[in-house]
Amino acid sequence: MIDGHTRVCGVIGSPVEHTMSPAIHNALAKKLSHNLVYVPFHVKTGEVAEAVKGACALNVLGLNVTVPHKKEVMEALAGIDPLAEKIGAVNTLVRTAEGFKGFNTDMPGLYRAMCSEGIRLEGEEVILLGAGGAARAVAFLCAEKGVSKVYMLNRSVEKVRAIAREVEEKTGKDCICPMALSDYPGLPDKKYLAIQATSVGLFPDTDKAVIEDEAFYRKIHTGYDLIYKPSNTRFMQMVRAQKGEAYHGLKMLLYQGIIAYELWNGISVSEDLAEEVYEILKEKTGIRDEG
Repeated sequence: MIDGHTRVCGVIGSPVEHTMSPAIHNALAKKLSHNLVYVPFHVKTGEVAEAVKGACALNVLGLNVTVPHKKEVMEALAGIDPLAEKIGAVNTLVRTAEGFKGFNTDMPGLYRAMCSEGIRLEGEEVILLGAGGAARAVAFLCAEKGVSKVYMLNRSVEKVRAIAREVEEKTGKDCICPMALSDYPGLPDKKYLAIQATSVGLFPDTDKAVIEDEAFYRKIHTGYDLIYKPSNTRFMQMVRAQKGEAYHGLKMLLYQGIIAYELWNGISVSEDLAEEVYEILKEKTGIRDEG
C-alpha cells in the first residue's frame, strides 16, 4: 500500500514508456516487503540536470538512467563511481548526503548474468563485435576481469583503436586487439567466447547478423548477444547451428536492475530471488529461453 512512508525510485529517459525496469523493481519490492514504488519519468534532452535536482529535492531514493541521458547526467552529480568514470556512462543514481552519486550497473550486470550461466571471462579470449557505447563498456569489463585478449571487430577500425588506447590508459591493460570487421577470417584458428554488442538483429530487423559467414561461427564456443528482443537472434541461431552455446541479453537487464536495487537499499538479493524475478520478466516481455 502506498502511504506517507513509501519510497520512490524510477528511471529517466526519452523515450521511456517501453521500459521493463518497473517489472524488475516492483517485483523485488513486493517479494522483499519493501514499501517502495518504481515509476518511469520521461525527461527530455537538455533537462536532465533539472530532473536530477528535482528528484533530490523530492527525496527520491534512487534513479536509473537510460538512453540518451547516460553521459549528460554525469554533469549533474555529486560524485561518480570509478567504474562509471572509466566507462564514461552512468545508469544508476544513488542518494548520498551530498546529492546523487552515479554508478554503472550495466557491466556488473552483464558479468553477473554471464556467471549465472556458467560463462567465465577470466583468462578467456573474446571476440567483441561492435564499437558503440555498449561495446566500449564491454571492452572495459573484459580488461577489468582479466580477459587475456579481446579481438574487437568493427567496420571502422579507427574507432576500435581509440577504444583500445583508452582502455589501456585507464586500466593499464593492453588486451584489446583492433580489427576491421571484414578481417574476421584472419582470427587465429581456435574457439572463442563472442559478445555481440551491435544493434544488428534488434527487433524488427531480426533476420540479420553482423557477420553471416558460417566459418566465423565455427570459431565460437559460446555466443552472448546483448539484445534480448528477439530472444533468439540471427547471431544466436548461427552460433547454435555450429554447435555453440548461445544466450540473449535479458539476464543482463535483470542483473543491472538487481544491482541498482541493492545499491539503493543496502541489501544483497539472493540468486533464488533473482531467478523468481527473471521468470516474471520473461512473462512480461513474452520472451522464452530456447536451447
